[in-house]
Amino acid sequence: MPTQKIKRNYRKARYVLYKETLVDFKEHFWAFAGAFTGMGIIAYLQYNMFPKQDFVFLIGSFGASCVLVYGVIQSPLAQPRNLIGGHVISALVGVTAAKIFPDTIWLASAVAVALSVVMMQITKTLHPPGGATALIAVTGSPAILKLGYWYVISPVLSGATILLVVALLFNNMTSNRQYPTHKRFTKFKNKIRHATRISQT
Repeated sequence: MPTQKIKRNYRKARYVLYKETLVDFKEHFWAFAGAFTGMGIIAYLQYNMFPKQDFVFLIGSFGASCVLVYGVIQSPLAQPRNLIGGHVISALVGVTAAKIFPDTIWLASAVAVALSVVMMQITKTLHPPGGATALIAVTGSPAILKLGYWYVISPVLSGATILLVVALLFNNMTSNRQYPTHKRFTKFKNKIRHATRISQT
């Protein structure tokens, strides 16, 4: 039975990845436009809110998130719950690890990444870039370490929210792209469309 389940999950994952590679020029365009806009906004805010030598707002894990939320939008790991929850939970874990082991970076790093993975699994918010978010909380620049738990709010939550808003806009520009892809969101969107049609008649 477990073997069948593994094979079934493997086939699903392979199908999602295969389907994502079958994109036409329009799909490439919208993926580029979304990633460019999302990261562009974050980078613009970085250079206008902080000194140029302190890259506080522009954390590396957001680049990895862009790959998921704009390039592999059907992946369960790219959905809004995972994007926001994964980053926020990992940031909380990372900052806590940095505070508990301030003088032992190797231990704080290991604890931050390992525990963030487990916490994301428990809360069903698994988002691979979250591991990097936790690690940055421990090994980041002095400006990031100085933020403490404010790191969770900004840049993590604020940046992830920007990426989500842009993803909701650009990933729904064409009929071929639908984001989020979770069934509950799909039903909700269909209800809104149905209500709109009724109001127009």
